[in-house]
Amino acid sequence: MSGSSGGGPASAPSSGPRAGLLLKNLLFTVLVPGSVAVYVPLLLAPERTSGSWPFSLLGGGLLAVGGAIYAWCVYDFASFGRGTPAPIDAPQRLVERGLYRVSRNPMYLGVLTVILGWAAWYRAPSLVLYALGVGLVFHAFVVLYEEPRLAELFGASYDAYRTRVGRWLRVGGGRAKPR
Repeated sequence: MSGSSGGGPASAPSSGPRAGLLLKNLLFTVLVPGSVAVYVPLLLAPERTSGSWPFSLLGGGLLAVGGAIYAWCVYDFASFGRGTPAPIDAPQRLVERGLYRVSRNPMYLGVLTVILGWAAWYRAPSLVLYALGVGLVFHAFVVLYEEPRLAELFGASYDAYRTRVGRWLRVGGGRAKPR
């Protein structure tokens, strides 16, 4: 459904829909990425004491970068796409701005970066293995569900986007491979 939600002029946004969208994004973030990138890694960390300062510095940096990536993506989903990262409440518009100009899946990369941050912070090889497993699950979900669903929802505009931007990272200056 597009256009205004009724009542007043389309250019006069109400705080009700924005507040609801913010709440849905916060709830999803706490439940899904919060579980995958925070709760589970903290349960899996064998000892919850930070390693030496280089590992703490690396881990803290990765945690900050991953969290910032995720936050930026959620902002773009809500402000531009008018939706959430949840598949049941996907954005109404295809998000091609911000980090989505260099990766079709930067949010997943942000979550993986957070997990690797915990792995470095706690010097926990088990969390590196967990990150690999989570990455494989993300890849399968993207290929088997998300990409077909986005093609169905956004048609030619998604196909064009897919030819310009790589699934995970855009390396180099030219066009990314379509898949």
